[in-house]
Formats: sequence, C-alpha cells, structure tokens
Amino acid sequence: MKKDLAPIVQMTTGQLLLAAGNSTSIKSVRDLVAYAKQNPGKLNYASSGNGTPGHVGFELFKAMTGTLIVHVPYKGGAAGIADLMAGQVQLMLESTNSITPHVKAGRVRGLATTGPTRTAALPDLPTVAEAGVPGYEATTWNGIVAPAGLPRPLVVRLNAELNKVVASPAFREKVAPLGAEPAGGTPEQFRDFIRSEHAKWGDIVRRSGAKID
Repeated sequence: MKKDLAPIVQMTTGQLLLAAGNSTSIKSVRDLVAYAKQNPGKLNYASSGNGTPGHVGFELFKAMTGTLIVHVPYKGGAAGIADLMAGQVQLMLESTNSITPHVKAGRVRGLATTGPTRTAALPDLPTVAEAGVPGYEATTWNGIVAPAGLPRPLVVRLNAELNKVVASPAFREKVAPLGAEPAGGTPEQFRDFIRSEHAKWGDIVRRSGAKID
C-alpha cells in the first residue's frame, strides 16, 4: 500500500468514546483501571466487530494500562450498545456520533474520549490521557490518496483544491453529524501521519492478535 499510493490530503479526524454500563460502579477511567487490575478477566467490552477502531483502540488501552479485559465482538455498533445498556457487557469504545446520544440521555456512562483534545459534543468529558492514561490517543480519520507516480504538479493542485473544501463551513457542517472534524494539511504531513498510524496500530494488532472477520 505504501508503495502503491500517493497521499494527497487528510480530510477529517474523529475520535471514540469510552463508556461504561450503568449496571457497573465504574465512574471514571481510574475506577476502570483499578477494578480491572483487581479483577483480571472479569470485565467484558463490546466492539462493533473484530479489527474495528473500537477493538484495536481498546487493545491499546489494555496494553497501556496493563489490564485484562475480555473482548466481545458484535456485528455492528448498535448491537453492542444495546447490550451495554442491558448490562450484558460492562464497557465499550465506540464512535462518538453513535454513542454520544446514549451518554447524554443517561442510558450509558461516558468515561472519556480518545482524541488529543476534548470533543465539543461533550466538553465536560475528559480525554483518556487527561483521565489517567498519559499519552493515550486513538483517532479515526479519512483522506484522499491517488495512484503512486502521479505527477507532482497534479498532487500539489489536488491538495490545494481539497484544502479549500476542508476549510469551508459547508464541509464542517456535513461532517459534524458524523462525529468528525475537518483536518487538511500538506501531502507530506498526510504521508507522515499514515506512516505513524501504520507503525502504531500494526504493533497493537500483532501484540493483541486482532483479526478481521
């Protein structure tokens, strides 16, 4: 992939939300880590499927906190959220756009978000790094790439035009309901970001044994 594609621009960035079921006594990330360390293997977390951001993001959390929490994959986020509300699983790491309404309605308990800064949708909710796991970050993103070998002048022109789109109010309005924010930047910045993400998540996938169904 790294040899076959030419990065043009990162279009959006987003984050996940770590939530606990109301049937638990877990009210913070520190509560979660403390309980998990005292009760290894007794907590379950739902994901929307094997290899999804919620799966590998939670595996990163486990690796950084030294905890043993059991993964329960679902076929989609809605089913996992339903079982979180019903108390069948205790935890979930899910996209902010799909789980935030349930947090605001009090159906599940929001613990933290996974980005470098707090989300505007839940400004009172800390990031995981703020809440007790320094350095933790798990973002979602998308961008535009082209076939490798695309002439440099065309790469530069596409990047400039797409950055105009990313900077427009209309684009921000379109992606906000998806829990995303505009990104933008140079092709080189996007290339370096892809490389860092590949290294970071490749290591977690290898260590956790995560596989796509």
